[in-house]
Amino acid sequence: MATQPGPLYEFPWHSLGGYKYLVLAPLVARAIDANFHGGKDPDNFSLHLLIASALRLLVGMAWMTVSRWPHLVPRYKIQRKGVTFKQMDREENWDDYIILNALLGFIFHEWVPHFQNLGPCTASGLLITALIHIGPAEFLYYWLHRALHHHSLYAKYHSHHHASFLTEPVTATVHPFMEHLMYAAVFVVPFYATCLMGCASVAGVYAYMLAFDVLNFMGHCNFEFFPVSLFRALPFLKYLIYTPSFHSLHHTQVHTNFSLFMPIYDYLGGTWDPNSDALHEASRTPKKEQVEFVFLAHGMTIPSVLHMPFFLPYFASKPFAITAQQILLLPVSVTLCLLYWAFAAAFPRSYTYLRGKRLESWGIPRLGFHYFLWFEQKQINRLIEGAILKADKQGVKVFTLGALNKNEALNGGGTAFLKHHPDLRLRLVHGNTLTAAVILQEISPDAKEVFLAGATSKLGRAIAIYLASKGTRVLMLTTSKERFEAIRSEAPEEKQHLLVQVTDCKHAAHCREWIVGKWLTAKQQSHAPKGTYFHQFVVPPLDEVRGDCVYGKLAAMRLPKDIEGLNTCELQLQRGVVHACHAGGLVHMLEGWEHHEVGAIDVARIDITWQAAMRQGFSRV
Repeated sequence: MATQPGPLYEFPWHSLGGYKYLVLAPLVARAIDANFHGGKDPDNFSLHLLIASALRLLVGMAWMTVSRWPHLVPRYKIQRKGVTFKQMDREENWDDYIILNALLGFIFHEWVPHFQNLGPCTASGLLITALIHIGPAEFLYYWLHRALHHHSLYAKYHSHHHASFLTEPVTATVHPFMEHLMYAAVFVVPFYATCLMGCASVAGVYAYMLAFDVLNFMGHCNFEFFPVSLFRALPFLKYLIYTPSFHSLHHTQVHTNFSLFMPIYDYLGGTWDPNSDALHEASRTPKKEQVEFVFLAHGMTIPSVLHMPFFLPYFASKPFAITAQQILLLPVSVTLCLLYWAFAAAFPRSYTYLRGKRLESWGIPRLGFHYFLWFEQKQINRLIEGAILKADKQGVKVFTLGALNKNEALNGGGTAFLKHHPDLRLRLVHGNTLTAAVILQEISPDAKEVFLAGATSKLGRAIAIYLASKGTRVLMLTTSKERFEAIRSEAPEEKQHLLVQVTDCKHAAHCREWIVGKWLTAKQQSHAPKGTYFHQFVVPPLDEVRGDCVYGKLAAMRLPKDIEGLNTCELQLQRGVVHACHAGGLVHMLEGWEHHEVGAIDVARIDITWQAAMRQGFSRV
């Protein structure tokens, strides 16, 4: 948002939200009429505008994917910190300019003389367009840009763009509506002049739009890929083409480096930043950051593949949910899932910083259902093992197994990896000690009795023993007498009578505290009395069929306030919130604990882990 928004600040279709592309319906109707019903549309221009718009959208998304890929660009990052959720929200409608340009192109083609009956593509036409851009268009843009930095126009319009101190590719197109109209008046000059000379072509439209976008996104990508040696060998190039580090200085210093793509105008105008060359060289000096922590996750469902931050960052910046857009993109999701499945190794998904430590989230290229296919399990364990060994080689301190990567039936909650590799330097953590602590913190301290479904699971066992040791009676739902007795024998002898085996939910019809670690049907839930609180560690969560009961969320914690560069949501969780096992791994790292946390939960460490989480700045959701 600009500091003092001026007239025509918002785009006219702002209120349409995700349905804004409906304003292109006239172009779609014209294209259909011309191509299927014999209608007239000189040059088939409406169809070409729609195709060009789709290509521009893909170019922007491709640049975002490249700039967000954690192991592709950090060596040459210009600004280290990641963008914030606030910036993500401000830049979410970066593609508004595509709609505007398509509509303006349609209007120009319909009513402006010389803009119809475009000729074939010629080298002379492309050259004329390029020369007029290099001359008049770049010159006009330079002075328009300087005018936009005048305090009045800056406050009303251009401050919106400069609110992004740290840029991403699509930051390039994030401007108010009025500002985009100003730019359109400048950048129509090269093409209209070419039309007047009779050299314009449809191919020229594509070439100019796409080349413009590639250069525009490049300048805002926040990683420097131009080698210094190129400019040393050809010194004149630095006057003809800008670099990402050159434009980065415009966003940090504000009153220097105003040119569009050609720094020569800053040289001539006296606005060249003297630090440009030094920043270029510094940005091209390879930087190797030590990764301190890795959280190993995996996809859950087919649509969730699009929730990865380098595919569709703006989906990933919000809690995952099935939307109309997700449904429309289902063919894309399926295609990505096939590529995802074929991927042969774990891969980095995102990264953040906490107290100077680099934290990364990696992904196993499998979805939730794969973990229950017997023929996939061996390969999944190989993928997890490969990720652990890779992280160990890189010097990672703590490696946390997320979701089903620590499934007891799959690898014994991580114990299998330590048996195969007892000399690991990293600490392997499942994080379930903190998960148990979070669930236990939700239970009323006055509760005398609770009902526990999933009682013999890793978490169920720890919760049952902990509650019994505190004097709470636990009704443990299990049909296995042997497993029940094994857990009861671990409780303090004087508290063992508080652990009671039940085989049906109806035995808990009087109990208002239900701790659920296994799926319960609507019929099973019906036995809970009115006002029951369902504490959950079951995945997926229960169907909320009881309107007279309260359903807790999956165990999660809010990250410390000094987390940096966080711009993605962890599946369905709210911003700034992670699953408790993820938080448990972070606490392990921050505390510098030297033990592995795999296999059975050490009940004696539940309170210790909770207190450590509070001390490190984590908080309850």
